[in-house]
Amino acid sequence: MDIERFMQGYKAAWEGRNPALFCNLFAQEGLYHNTPFAVQRGHAQLAAYWHRVELQEDVQLSYEVLAASPGAGIAHWHVTYRVASEELFQIWAASAGTHQVARKPGDPLPRIVLDGVLQARFEGDLCQECRLWWHSMPLPP
Repeated sequence: MDIERFMQGYKAAWEGRNPALFCNLFAQEGLYHNTPFAVQRGHAQLAAYWHRVELQEDVQLSYEVLAASPGAGIAHWHVTYRVASEELFQIWAASAGTHQVARKPGDPLPRIVLDGVLQARFEGDLCQECRLWWHSMPLPP
């Protein structure tokens, strides 16, 4: 696998909100550092983490490969989605830390933008380790 193929799969998995497709990018004990301080190891933890994308709608991901070498790569990615449930809004609000949306019960759920950088390491056709650095904020209504 190379970074371009990984990013194509990552885009398809996120836009399709498909945990199985996401897990299939990784080795059985692959690592996914969704932040510098959190890691999911193996398909069960990857799938559990990826559940949150099932609570997103109208997902749009774009990316640019910044560096590629045999067995590794770096990409800049940009995602927008519409929050589709209170559960996801609470997950996002708890992890965002900044730019929290002032909402009253019944207010519409926001559209969120995430922008980040991804570094991945590959062996054969699978990702062994992926690290993300990102920030999110709500888009203006």
